[in-house]
Amino acid sequence: MMEMAPHSMPKETGWIEVITGCMFSGKTEELIRRLRRAQIAKQNVVVFKPEIDNRYSEKNIVSHNERALPSIVIDNVNKILSLSKDAQVIGIDEAQFFSSDILKVCNTLANNGKRVIAAGLDQDYKGIPFEPMPGLLSIAEYITKTLAICVVCGNPADKTQRKTHTHERVIVGAADIYEARCRKCHYIPDEEK
Repeated sequence: MMEMAPHSMPKETGWIEVITGCMFSGKTEELIRRLRRAQIAKQNVVVFKPEIDNRYSEKNIVSHNERALPSIVIDNVNKILSLSKDAQVIGIDEAQFFSSDILKVCNTLANNGKRVIAAGLDQDYKGIPFEPMPGLLSIAEYITKTLAICVVCGNPADKTQRKTHTHERVIVGAADIYEARCRKCHYIPDEEK
C-alpha cells in the first residue's frame, strides 16, 4: 500500500502536518528538512519557536544534529497569525510549549490555504500526553511519529527519560537532562523499578 504524503504546496486549501515523538527522535530535523524543501520550491516560508526554547540558539530552530534554520521567537502563539500573512508554509517548533490557542491558530492558517507544519513532544517525562499536542494530532491531516533508539537496550524508543529528580513538568534541556528510552527501560524518577 502506498503511503499518502503531503503535496509540496496547497491547491485551493491548506492543511496541518504534525511531527511528534520523544526527545532525540529527529522531530526538528524532519521539520527543517520539510521547510528547506519548501524554500527550494521558492515558497514563502516562515518559522516560529517559543521564547522558552533557547537551548542551542536564541534565534534559530536547531536540531540535536546542529542543523539550523532562522526563526522568529515568540512568547504568544497568537502572534503567528499576524507574522505569517504572506507565508505559504508556516513551521512551528516545540509546539508543546505553546498554549492551547495553537489549535485555533493552526486551524485558521490552514483554513486560509496555508501549509502548517508543527513539531513537538507528544509525551512529558512521565509518559503523560503533553498538551496541546494531542489536540494538534486530532486536527492534523498528516501525522509523523518519530522514534529514537533506547540508550539502555537499543530498542525503538518513544519515551523521554529525565535523568534528574526534579518534578517540574517543563525543564528545557538536552542530553544533559534527558535521554531516549523504550517502554521497557523508561521509569519516572523517584518511582524507579
